[in-house]
Amino acid sequence: MQDNSKVIDELIDKRRSVRIYDDSEPLNDVVVRKCMERATLAPSSDNLQLWEFYRVKSKNKLQELAKYCYGQKAASTAQELVVFVTRTDKWQERAEFNLEEIKKGFPKEITNKEQKVIDYYEKSIAQLYSGNEAKAEIRIIAHKSCALAAQMFMLSIAAEGFDTCPMEGFQEELVKQFLNLPDIAEICMVISVGKAKPEGIYNRRIRVPNDAVIFEI
Repeated sequence: MQDNSKVIDELIDKRRSVRIYDDSEPLNDVVVRKCMERATLAPSSDNLQLWEFYRVKSKNKLQELAKYCYGQKAASTAQELVVFVTRTDKWQERAEFNLEEIKKGFPKEITNKEQKVIDYYEKSIAQLYSGNEAKAEIRIIAHKSCALAAQMFMLSIAAEGFDTCPMEGFQEELVKQFLNLPDIAEICMVISVGKAKPEGIYNRRIRVPNDAVIFEI
């Protein structure tokens, strides 16, 4: 029987932010695609999945996108870059999709229980996401969910024997233009992917003491 606790310990310990990749180590195309598909299984608020993932593979496009990441080595030496994007404008179509899928499991006669689900997706979500006063809250919600997907992706890549680096250092407007995104879309983070060079991990892992961040009440 597999020791899942040991497996997750190893994956978390392996995942480091890699700054320099080995261009002689090719990525497995199928593996990266599988890891992106795993990322879609991350939890998201109300299951709306207000995210999109853009995989940049071609050399010319990689070089261009790396420039918009300030030319940092984590981007310029990567075999691929994956951009995690929030799309709060897609709340309505995602809510409708969810409700239609949920309805497939409803009994023929709708009870009060099912009606509450319908009202939630048709009224409560609409009230939150269509109100101007909630825009700041919605942005935060979308970025939280997208970040969870990004972490799922990075752990998946680690499980496949490759490496990543999540980057917040990028010129958002230029990245959005590069991806032809609408104004309302936002870049959550750019993640580089490849096989780490030994010098690609700059220093030992440093964390503040657990008792400074972990509390029991």
